Amino acid sequence: MANFDLTKPWSEQTFIAFDTETSGAYPIGFDVVEFGAVKWQGGKIIDELQILIKPREPMSDFIMGIHGITNEMVENSPSMKDVIGRIDEFIRDDILLAHHAAFDVGFLAFEYEKNNLSFPKKPVLCTSLISRKMILGCENHKLQTLVRYLGINGGSAHRALDDARACLYVGLKSFEKIGETATLEQVYQCQGRWMEWSKFSILKDSSVLVKNIVLATESKKTLEIVYDKGKNSPTRKIKPYGLVRSLEGDFIYALCLNDNSNKRFYLNKIKDSAVV
Repeated sequence: MANFDLTKPWSEQTFIAFDTETSGAYPIGFDVVEFGAVKWQGGKIIDELQILIKPREPMSDFIMGIHGITNEMVENSPSMKDVIGRIDEFIRDDILLAHHAAFDVGFLAFEYEKNNLSFPKKPVLCTSLISRKMILGCENHKLQTLVRYLGINGGSAHRALDDARACLYVGLKSFEKIGETATLEQVYQCQGRWMEWSKFSILKDSSVLVKNIVLATESKKTLEIVYDKGKNSPTRKIKPYGLVRSLEGDFIYALCLNDNSNKRFYLNKIKDSAVV
């Protein structure tokens, strides 16, 4: 793990809460279309960053309906390769917070690798995981539910900068409940697991399976897999949308051509694969 002082109280640390809005739900097949982040130090927000980013392909009406970012809004925006350096400069040196962090880190980690950048060293804090332990009595622990429950000004839901700010405030409320003088180590312990960036690596994975997933997804080709279903291992042809590095098990989300339905296919159950 990165060398930083876990014994200092959380209130003496510098945190950066960040959020991404995307063109779809899965890395590789979809892109970040907005990045937002706020930097907190000494009891207040001291800096912020918000960037609209042009995806490789136009967004669907369904996706635009979620975050309100239209294809017209990003038509003249820079591509990710043009802004990933600014993002890295803003977030690299401090402790990162995100709500459902695996989603946001999964997208950013893929962009870091595509642009030959090393990962930030410090494990990420997930305000969703921490709030589940520290914010009791809430109907659920979605960001907007927590915003309403805690009386936080959440701004515009599903816009990256406002969601980053809301994430920060949910994190701070959670940290306060751990203890005003609690150390950073106690905060990480409350989360219950380390979220290292390396866990979300895709392009540095040398396995044939992952290479085939990337190739099939980016080229929109068919991936033929042998999938372990216990007593048998049927061959399936799928059109992958992307690869998710999940804390509960890595999976491909894909259209199964055998029965024309969208499904998860867990990597640990795929015995063989080929791009066809």
